[in-house]
Amino acid sequence: MSDEPIRQEHTTLGIEFGSTRIKACLVGESGQTLATGSSSWESDLLKGVWTYSLDAVHQGLATAYADLAAQVEQVHGLRLRAVGAIGVSAMMHGYLALDSAGELLTPFRTWRNTTTTQAAGLLTEEFGQNIPLRWSVAHYYQAILDAESHVPRVHTLTTLAGYVHHLLTGTHILGIGDASGMFPIDPVTGDYDAELLQRFSQMTAGDETGRTLPKLLPPVASAGAQAGFLTPEGAQLLDPTGALEPGIMFCPPEGDAGTGMVATNAVRARTGNVSVGTSTFAMLVLEDSLRSTRSEIDIVTTPDAKLVAMVHCNNGASELGAWAGLFGEFLTNLGHEADPDEVFQAMLGGALEADASQNGLLAYGLLAAEPILGVDRGRPMILRTPETPLTLAGFARAQLLSVFAALSVGMRVLAEEGVSVDRFSAHGGLLRTGGVAQHALAAALGTPVAVRKDATEGGAWGIATLAAYSRAVATGRAAGRSLPDWLDEEIFADSQAETVTPSKAEIADYAEFLDRWVNGLVVERAAGEALVERQ
Repeated sequence: MSDEPIRQEHTTLGIEFGSTRIKACLVGESGQTLATGSSSWESDLLKGVWTYSLDAVHQGLATAYADLAAQVEQVHGLRLRAVGAIGVSAMMHGYLALDSAGELLTPFRTWRNTTTTQAAGLLTEEFGQNIPLRWSVAHYYQAILDAESHVPRVHTLTTLAGYVHHLLTGTHILGIGDASGMFPIDPVTGDYDAELLQRFSQMTAGDETGRTLPKLLPPVASAGAQAGFLTPEGAQLLDPTGALEPGIMFCPPEGDAGTGMVATNAVRARTGNVSVGTSTFAMLVLEDSLRSTRSEIDIVTTPDAKLVAMVHCNNGASELGAWAGLFGEFLTNLGHEADPDEVFQAMLGGALEADASQNGLLAYGLLAAEPILGVDRGRPMILRTPETPLTLAGFARAQLLSVFAALSVGMRVLAEEGVSVDRFSAHGGLLRTGGVAQHALAAALGTPVAVRKDATEGGAWGIATLAAYSRAVATGRAAGRSLPDWLDEEIFADSQAETVTPSKAEIADYAEFLDRWVNGLVVERAAGEALVERQ
C-alpha cells in the first residue's frame, strides 16, 4: 500500500469510545484502512450506577492513538504529524453534566443505567413520543425530580463524544444523530424540537434548575459541517509525544448509532443496519413518521437528519464473550493456548447444527436491565428442562440465539407499525465467527443480512468516513452531493458484501425458540427480584 496518502495528509482519523474498547482508525480517501489502534476499558458499577471515570477517558484516548501511531511508524516508516480531518464517536445517550469550568458534577451515567423510569414516563406522556430511559433529557429530568444538589450548577449537558470533542477542540457541538439521543429533533429545522423545549420549560417552571435547557444543550450540526479544530492542548492530550500538530479540522462528533449507519452504508430511506456488541441495536431509516408512539422504539436521526426508528437493547454479546473466556481459561489450564477468535469458532461451530429439540435449553445473557422486555434487573442465567440433553452444540445454540432475542422482539413491534426494509447490513466483532452469527441474525430478523468486508473497524471507521465527508465539503470535492450519494460514489462503489438469506425453516425455527425464550422471562424477572446487588 502506498504511503503517499499519509505523506500528503489525504487521510482522516476516527476515534470511537465503545463499551469495551477505544478504537482509532486512520483511513485513506477511498475508505481504505491504513492503520488502527485500540485500548481496552470497562465500565464500573458504583453505588448502583454504571459509569466510566474521566481519567480512563483521557488515558484510553492517548493509548489508542499511540497504538495507531506506532503502527503507522512500523508499517509505513512515518511519524504521524498531521491528518486531513478528525472525528470522534462514542456510546450515545447517558448523562454528562458539567459546571461552568467544564468540571464533571456527578459521575458519568452511561446508557446502561435505567434509574429514570419516572422521568421517562412523564416526558413520554407530555411530549407524545417515546423518551427512552437512557436519553440525556430523561436523566436530567430525573435529577430534577430527585432534587439532586448539582442541578442548579449545571452549565452544559453533553454526551461522551461531545465531551471528548470539546477536550480536543474547545468547541461544544454535537452531530445531529448523537443530539437526537439527548432531546427530540425536529427534522424540518434540523435542531432540537422548539415546541417540546417549551413544554419542558413549563414542566420544570417551579424547580430550581439554573440555566434553561436550550442553553444547556450543545448546538447541533449535520454531516458535512466543520466543527472546530485541534487545539494545542488537544494535540498534547491526544499525542503526549508532541508529534501531532494542532490546527486539524474536525467533523461534528457523532454517536455509535450514526457511525454504524455510515459504516454499513445504511443512511437512505428503507435501509437498515444492525450493530452487535455490548449492546445490540437495529436502525431503520424511515420514509415517514411512525403511526403511533411505542415504548419499544426510539426515534433518532441519521447524521444528515433523516428520521430513524431504533430498536435498542441494553444487552448484547457480553455474556457470550464471558463464556468464551471461560472456555479459553479451561484450555489454558489444560496447557493449550488459544486465540480468542479460535475459542469462539470452536464454541459456536456446531451451534447451527443443533435443532429445535434443544429448545428446552435457554440462555439469558442479560447483564443489565432490558426495558424492551420489561426486565428491571439483568441476571445472566441458563435454564434446562430435565429431558433436554446438555451438549456443547445445544449450549452454543442457546447462547447465540439469545443474543438476538430482545432485538427480535423489538422488530416484531416495528412490523406491527408497517415498517420494513429490503435488507439489513450488520457489523460487530461477533460477526467474524465464520458466518455463524450472521446466519442466526438473519433468522432472527427474517430478512437477508449483509456484512461488508471493508468496514471492519465499525464506528471508528464510520466517524473517519464522516470526517472525510466534512473535508470533501470544505474543499469543494463533494460537489454538492448528499451524504448518501457521496458514500455510494466515493466509498462503497467497489465495496464487497457477503449476504445471508434465511430459509423459511430457519425463520420458523427461530420463532419457535423465541416464543419459548419469551415465556421463560418470568424466571429472569423473578431472579432480579430475588438476587439484589450488594451496594
